[in-house]
Amino acid sequence: MSNLHSSKRQSGVAAVEFSLLAMVFFLVVFGAIEVARLMYMVNTLYDSTRRAAKEAALVSHRNEDELSRIRQRALFRNTPGLLPFGAPISDRNVRIDYLALVRVGNAAPVMTPIPGTSLPFCPRENRRICLLNPNASNCMRFVRVRICADDGTSACNQAPYMSIAPFIPMPNRLPRATTINVIESLGSLPEGKPCL
Repeated sequence: MSNLHSSKRQSGVAAVEFSLLAMVFFLVVFGAIEVARLMYMVNTLYDSTRRAAKEAALVSHRNEDELSRIRQRALFRNTPGLLPFGAPISDRNVRIDYLALVRVGNAAPVMTPIPGTSLPFCPRENRRICLLNPNASNCMRFVRVRICADDGTSACNQAPYMSIAPFIPMPNRLPRATTINVIESLGSLPEGKPCL
Protein backbone atom coordinates (compact mmCIF):
# COMPACT_ATOMS: atom_id res chain seq x y z
CA MET A 1 0.00 0.00 0.00
CA SER A 2 2.81 2.41 0.85
CA ASN A 3 4.51 1.58 -2.47
CA LEU A 4 1.34 2.60 -4.35
CA HIS A 5 1.07 5.81 -2.31
CA SER A 6 4.74 6.63 -3.00
CA SER A 7 4.39 6.15 -6.79
CA LYS A 8 1.29 8.41 -6.87
CA ARG A 9 3.21 11.08 -4.96
CA GLN A 10 6.13 10.83 -7.36
CA SER A 11 3.87 11.13 -10.41
CA GLY A 12 2.28 14.21 -8.83
CA VAL A 13 5.74 15.74 -8.26
CA ALA A 14 6.69 14.95 -11.86
CA ALA A 15 3.51 16.66 -13.12
CA VAL A 16 4.27 19.79 -11.06
CA GLU A 17 7.89 19.83 -12.23
CA PHE A 18 6.80 19.38 -15.84
CA SER A 19 4.26 22.22 -15.61
CA LEU A 20 6.86 24.58 -14.09
CA LEU A 21 9.45 23.68 -16.72
CA ALA A 22 6.85 23.95 -19.50
CA MET A 23 5.90 27.46 -18.35
CA VAL A 24 9.54 28.56 -18.38
CA PHE A 25 10.13 26.88 -21.75
CA PHE A 26 7.10 28.52 -23.41
CA LEU A 27 7.94 31.87 -21.85
CA VAL A 28 11.44 31.66 -23.37
CA VAL A 29 10.07 30.51 -26.76
CA PHE A 30 7.41 33.22 -26.96
CA GLY A 31 9.89 35.79 -25.66
CA ALA A 32 12.36 34.90 -28.41
CA ILE A 33 9.59 35.08 -31.04
CA GLU A 34 8.45 38.46 -29.72
CA VAL A 35 11.98 39.90 -29.66
CA ALA A 36 12.61 38.61 -33.20
CA ARG A 37 9.33 40.15 -34.40
CA LEU A 38 10.15 43.50 -32.76
CA MET A 39 13.60 43.50 -34.41
CA TYR A 40 12.00 42.63 -37.75
CA MET A 41 9.53 45.50 -37.43
CA VAL A 42 12.13 48.09 -36.40
CA ASN A 43 14.51 47.12 -39.23
CA THR A 44 11.67 46.95 -41.74
CA LEU A 45 10.33 50.37 -40.77
CA TYR A 46 13.74 52.00 -41.23
CA ASP A 47 14.15 50.25 -44.57
CA SER A 48 10.63 51.27 -45.58
CA THR A 49 11.22 54.96 -44.89
CA ARG A 50 14.53 54.87 -46.79
CA ARG A 51 12.87 53.33 -49.84
CA ALA A 52 9.89 55.69 -49.71
CA ALA A 53 12.07 58.80 -49.33
CA LYS A 54 14.22 57.75 -52.28
CA GLU A 55 11.13 57.32 -54.48
CA ALA A 56 9.31 60.42 -53.20
CA ALA A 57 12.28 62.62 -54.14
CA LEU A 58 11.58 61.74 -57.79
CA VAL A 59 7.77 62.19 -57.80
CA SER A 60 5.72 65.37 -57.82
CA HIS A 61 4.30 66.29 -54.46
CA ARG A 62 0.95 66.88 -56.22
CA ASN A 63 0.73 63.36 -57.64
CA GLU A 64 -1.35 61.77 -54.86
CA ASP A 65 -1.85 58.50 -56.75
CA GLU A 66 1.88 57.92 -57.10
CA LEU A 67 2.53 58.97 -53.49
CA SER A 68 -0.07 56.41 -52.37
CA ARG A 69 1.70 53.73 -54.41
CA ILE A 70 5.03 54.74 -52.81
CA ARG A 71 3.50 54.31 -49.35
CA GLN A 72 2.19 50.88 -50.31
CA ARG A 73 5.45 49.72 -51.93
CA ALA A 74 7.36 50.91 -48.86
CA LEU A 75 5.49 48.20 -46.93
CA PHE A 76 5.97 45.53 -49.64
CA ARG A 77 2.41 45.84 -50.95
CA ASN A 78 0.68 46.76 -54.21
CA THR A 79 -2.60 47.64 -52.51
CA PRO A 80 -3.53 49.41 -49.26
CA GLY A 81 -3.08 47.22 -46.22
CA LEU A 82 -0.93 46.08 -43.33
CA LEU A 83 2.80 45.43 -43.23
CA PRO A 84 3.25 41.64 -43.53
CA PHE A 85 3.64 40.24 -39.98
CA GLY A 86 3.62 43.84 -38.76
CA ALA A 87 0.12 44.74 -37.61
CA PRO A 88 -1.02 47.44 -36.87
CA ILE A 89 1.39 49.26 -39.28
CA SER A 90 -0.20 50.00 -42.65
CA ASP A 91 0.44 52.33 -45.58
CA ARG A 92 -1.66 54.92 -43.67
CA ASN A 93 1.20 55.16 -41.14
CA VAL A 94 3.76 56.20 -43.78
CA ARG A 95 3.86 60.00 -43.75
CA ILE A 96 5.59 61.96 -46.50
CA ASP A 97 6.24 65.67 -46.04
CA TYR A 98 8.53 68.32 -47.46
CA LEU A 99 11.09 70.54 -45.75
CA ALA A 100 12.60 73.93 -46.51
CA LEU A 101 16.01 75.07 -45.33
CA VAL A 102 15.01 78.37 -43.75
CA ARG A 103 17.59 80.94 -42.64
CA VAL A 104 16.50 83.75 -40.34
CA GLY A 105 19.02 86.59 -40.28
CA ASN A 106 22.58 85.37 -39.75
CA ALA A 107 21.51 82.20 -37.94
CA ALA A 108 22.29 78.77 -39.33
CA PRO A 109 19.63 77.40 -41.68
CA VAL A 110 17.05 75.15 -40.06
CA MET A 111 15.01 72.38 -41.70
CA THR A 112 11.40 73.50 -41.45
CA PRO A 113 8.27 71.60 -42.53
CA ILE A 114 6.31 73.30 -45.31
CA PRO A 115 2.55 73.34 -44.68
CA GLY A 116 0.50 71.76 -47.46
CA THR A 117 -1.10 75.13 -48.29
CA SER A 118 2.32 76.71 -48.91
CA LEU A 119 3.76 74.03 -51.20
CA PRO A 120 4.61 75.25 -54.71
CA PHE A 121 2.07 74.44 -57.39
CA CYS A 122 4.42 72.18 -59.35
CA PRO A 123 8.07 71.05 -59.51
CA ARG A 124 8.94 73.78 -62.02
CA GLU A 125 7.51 76.43 -59.67
CA ASN A 126 9.56 74.95 -56.83
CA ARG A 127 12.70 75.20 -58.97
CA ARG A 128 11.93 78.87 -59.71
CA ILE A 129 11.34 79.66 -56.03
CA CYS A 130 14.55 77.91 -54.99
CA LEU A 131 16.59 79.71 -57.65
CA LEU A 132 15.32 83.08 -56.40
CA ASN A 133 15.87 82.24 -52.71
CA PRO A 134 17.24 78.85 -51.67
CA ASN A 135 16.25 79.61 -48.07
CA ALA A 136 12.64 80.59 -48.80
CA SER A 137 10.06 79.06 -46.47
CA ASN A 138 8.33 77.37 -49.43
CA CYS A 139 11.43 76.16 -51.30
CA MET A 140 11.21 72.37 -51.07
CA ARG A 141 14.75 71.13 -50.49
CA PHE A 142 14.16 67.85 -48.67
CA VAL A 143 11.57 65.10 -48.46
CA ARG A 144 10.97 63.47 -45.08
CA VAL A 145 9.32 60.09 -44.55
CA ARG A 146 8.28 58.90 -41.10
CA ILE A 147 6.17 56.19 -39.51
CA CYS A 148 3.46 57.95 -37.51
CA ALA A 149 0.45 56.78 -35.55
CA ASP A 150 -2.72 56.84 -37.62
CA ASP A 151 -4.53 58.90 -34.99
CA GLY A 152 -5.88 61.69 -37.19
CA THR A 153 -3.62 64.38 -35.73
CA SER A 154 -1.09 66.46 -37.62
CA ALA A 155 1.59 65.59 -35.05
CA CYS A 156 3.72 62.55 -35.76
CA ASN A 157 3.06 60.47 -32.67
CA GLN A 158 4.81 57.13 -32.38
CA ALA A 159 2.82 54.21 -33.75
CA PRO A 160 1.78 51.56 -31.25
CA TYR A 161 3.45 48.15 -31.08
CA MET A 162 1.00 45.27 -30.82
CA SER A 163 2.66 42.21 -29.33
CA ILE A 164 1.51 38.72 -30.22
CA ALA A 165 2.16 37.53 -26.67
CA PRO A 166 0.63 40.19 -24.39
CA PHE A 167 2.00 38.52 -21.24
CA ILE A 168 5.59 39.34 -22.31
CA PRO A 169 6.53 42.96 -21.49
CA MET A 170 7.68 44.78 -24.64
CA PRO A 171 7.91 48.46 -25.61
CA ASN A 172 4.48 49.82 -26.46
CA ARG A 173 5.64 52.25 -29.18
CA LEU A 174 7.61 51.83 -32.41
CA PRO A 175 10.28 54.28 -33.60
CA ARG A 176 9.33 56.94 -36.15
CA ALA A 177 12.15 55.62 -38.38
CA THR A 178 12.63 59.06 -39.95
CA THR A 179 14.51 59.35 -43.25
CA ILE A 180 15.30 62.67 -44.94
CA ASN A 181 16.45 62.81 -48.57
CA VAL A 182 17.43 65.69 -50.79
CA ILE A 183 14.74 66.57 -53.33
CA GLU A 184 15.71 65.46 -56.82
CA SER A 185 13.52 65.95 -59.89
CA LEU A 186 10.09 65.70 -58.19
CA GLY A 187 8.89 64.35 -61.52
CA SER A 188 9.69 67.65 -63.24
CA LEU A 189 8.44 68.02 -66.79
CA PRO A 190 10.64 69.21 -69.67
CA GLU A 191 10.79 72.95 -70.19
CA GLY A 192 7.88 74.35 -72.17
CA LYS A 193 5.32 71.91 -70.69
CA PRO A 194 2.72 73.60 -68.47
CA CYS A 195 2.51 72.72 -64.78
CA LEU A 196 -0.21 70.17 -64.14
